[in-house]
Amino acid sequence: MTLKGNKVFKAIGSSTRINMLQLLSENEMHISGLARELNISVPVAAKHVKVLEEADLVERRIFGKSHILKIRAENIHTALDSFAPTEMVEIDKGTKLLDALKMVSALEVKKVGDRDLIVSSDGEEGLYVFEVDGKLSDKTAEEFVLEKDATIDWKKLEAVTKKRLVISIKE
Repeated sequence: MTLKGNKVFKAIGSSTRINMLQLLSENEMHISGLARELNISVPVAAKHVKVLEEADLVERRIFGKSHILKIRAENIHTALDSFAPTEMVEIDKGTKLLDALKMVSALEVKKVGDRDLIVSSDGEEGLYVFEVDGKLSDKTAEEFVLEKDATIDWKKLEAVTKKRLVISIKE
């Protein structure tokens, strides 16, 4: 695991810092606002924020004497990616990604319109996407042809709430 990954897990190893991340996931805040919400002193909040900054989980913007904090949740995801198992696959040039994936995973493919979509990987149903050398592809695994060495990140889309709406119907 990378040094950055270690810092992420250290940072989220504190309930105070977890609570800070939760608050920052809802809104950007001043350090003093975090301290007030968590019922801790500003110096204690600042020390916790420093750990979060070192792990690159929060971003600080300074406007005069105001320090505004914003969460960088994508770095938590990056740290978790380090736990993905790695498989080495040797294939012929021109092999479809779907065929390479079948060499290391049990896949269930379903025809949707004119496209073959993978709906299950190793028994886990869900929606899947892939990145080639860190970039999302606009092709399906059936359409993507491998012409050179590459690193493929095969990702299951997990249902993570990005925004919650509480709907109230007018009477």
